[in-house]
Amino acid sequence: MACADTARMNLRIASAVPDPPFEFFENGEPAGFDVELTRAIASKLGAQWQFVPYAGDDFNGIFAGLSDGTCDVVASGTTITPARQTVAAFARPYIRSGQSLAVNVQATPHVRSVEDLHGLSVGIQRGNTSEAVAQKLLDEGKIAKIAWYAYHDIEIALGDLEAGRIGAVIKLEPVLRALVETHPALSVVQAGLTDELIAYAVAPANGELCERINDAQKALLEDGSIDALARKWFARTVHTAVYR
Repeated sequence: MACADTARMNLRIASAVPDPPFEFFENGEPAGFDVELTRAIASKLGAQWQFVPYAGDDFNGIFAGLSDGTCDVVASGTTITPARQTVAAFARPYIRSGQSLAVNVQATPHVRSVEDLHGLSVGIQRGNTSEAVAQKLLDEGKIAKIAWYAYHDIEIALGDLEAGRIGAVIKLEPVLRALVETHPALSVVQAGLTDELIAYAVAPANGELCERINDAQKALLEDGSIDALARKWFARTVHTAVYR
């Protein structure tokens, strides 16, 4: 939806849930970093914020909503990649982060990095930027195989890791750290596997909205709002920071 369509437009935010601390449901209501930041951006734009959960098996399917009119913005801890730039326009990055490695520290205490994964399988979500990391490890013979999960089945992947059916899970650091908090046997043992810029995405033709998001982000960065949100939601991460 173009920014000038109405004086009080709906800003429809598409997110793949659960993906804490970026977006998740708490007591039936959306919560998280992206939820709070996009609400603040919508306020700056004079828009009505609306949440559009994405439930597809492959994360990359979320971008179809930009072209078919289902949503106005993809806001889901979304890394900028060359492939995604062919189907979406990205606003200025707001977070810099990277992939991390979680293992069952009780079952495989010797695994402290990707160099210790020989003979083990690694779980990843379809369409996640962890795919490239896992594929490189497989090509180099450092893992036995890749276990693929639907994007919304991340808890199934973590359950399989707890049960010993897979040897590790790779995912963006702040998300993986948040998820393993409810799985005592699991721990993030390595972070900073990649360097990724995270940004909000709009339809390629919606340059006006992209620029208005950039302006709103700039104002929220200058007044300290984004830093405050980062301290709130990313306090326990190591390789995650506000992009400046």
